[in-house]
Amino acid sequence: MTTRSRWGISPRERVRRECVRRGEDAVIAGCIALLKGEEGEEGDEVDPELIYALGGPPARWAITGGESGPTYWLRVWAARGLLYAYDQSASGPIIDALSDEHWRVREMAAKVCGRHRVEDALPQLSDLARDPRVRVQRAAERAAIRITTTQ
Repeated sequence: MTTRSRWGISPRERVRRECVRRGEDAVIAGCIALLKGEEGEEGDEVDPELIYALGGPPARWAITGGESGPTYWLRVWAARGLLYAYDQSASGPIIDALSDEHWRVREMAAKVCGRHRVEDALPQLSDLARDPRVRVQRAAERAAIRITTTQ
């Protein structure tokens, strides 16, 4: 059963549609680039269609040219995209995101590590159990349990 968002389509559905449209490898690569902050730098073109697919209506600015808001949301949306489209090429960047300066990025990265059982993230997840944000602590704890529990 797919849960609908208040905008009528869930993030999972948006990512799946984008994978059909451009290919899963391209979506993963785009998420990694956004997560690493590589897109939108000097000379690089931010992919507005991918940003809108990942962020939904709050990312409409990518299409319309409006004000974007805090840049860390791109990393949050990119990490969330990796919940639904993932391969091993994302392991390093998602582990790096566990130490992002913004708590929402750390929380989402922990969720991705748990969902995809990223064993190499266990030391960082252990550190996040002492994060100042309770939501990050809980996400890290759940991820560590999932990674260390047999299927």
